[in-house]
Amino acid sequence: MAGLCKSLRGLTLCPAVSSVHKLSTISLTDRFRYVHTSALLKKDHDSDEDSAKGWFSRLKKTAQPEQSHSMALSSKETVYEIQFHAVKPEFMEEYINQFSTFQKLMKEKGTGSELVGSFTVEIGDQDEAVHIWQYPGGYPVLNTANTIYRTDADFKEFRKKRNMMLRSRRNQIVLAFSFWPPIQPRPPSNIYELRSYTLKPGTMYEWGNCWARGLQYRKTEKNEPVAGLFSQIGEQYNVHHIWAYKDLQTRKETREAAWNRPGWDKCVEYTVPLIRHMKSRILIPTPFSPLQ
Repeated sequence: MAGLCKSLRGLTLCPAVSSVHKLSTISLTDRFRYVHTSALLKKDHDSDEDSAKGWFSRLKKTAQPEQSHSMALSSKETVYEIQFHAVKPEFMEEYINQFSTFQKLMKEKGTGSELVGSFTVEIGDQDEAVHIWQYPGGYPVLNTANTIYRTDADFKEFRKKRNMMLRSRRNQIVLAFSFWPPIQPRPPSNIYELRSYTLKPGTMYEWGNCWARGLQYRKTEKNEPVAGLFSQIGEQYNVHHIWAYKDLQTRKETREAAWNRPGWDKCVEYTVPLIRHMKSRILIPTPFSPLQ
């Protein structure tokens, strides 16, 4: 018996036994992740023996860009700013009126910035306003706008009044994905969904590859896609998708219909593992928003 045990110790375990031994040494959560990932890999291999043609293989073998991810994913010489303002509930109406005046001043002062969307949150973080600014010409225009905003006397007075009405505020500088449609004004009346994702570091390129294909399965005659943006300055590895719907029922029907289109399930299957956190807001346009 001693000789048999010694012989067995010298044997190389087969892959299946080796996998079971590995699973026994890791946590339950990691075991599930290991089995789930292995199943996905096996499914890809079995469904397409020529692995170079499989969806996962294309992602795996996609050449990484020689330039930065931002340059590879965005072809526009335009930067955007998203502002999130948490407003004291009792000041929301006054805040909207003040911001209407402010966005007009931004034009009159020659800042070069353009307001492309302005909203209040209907479902999500209550008493929050979301504004999206566009800076055609990129960072030089953004720098000019910020300089005017900091030094002009009218803007200084505006900030004093505005700050009294806010609980907090934050912003991000973002770029637009090149495969999403450009942000264009829309006539009334729509609700908008802002879906925000925090990705695992290093996965932005994979996200772009998947959604470049996946967006095709979400396009209908109703033209729901509004904007796809990803962060450059501020909180990193953030992605924002904006969709337009007639109402919440239309949103429900549109999202359910996407599952009937071959390919959408694959987009979800391969992008969900890239996400650390996600958040959805339903937005209502302000009276002066170009997106209505």
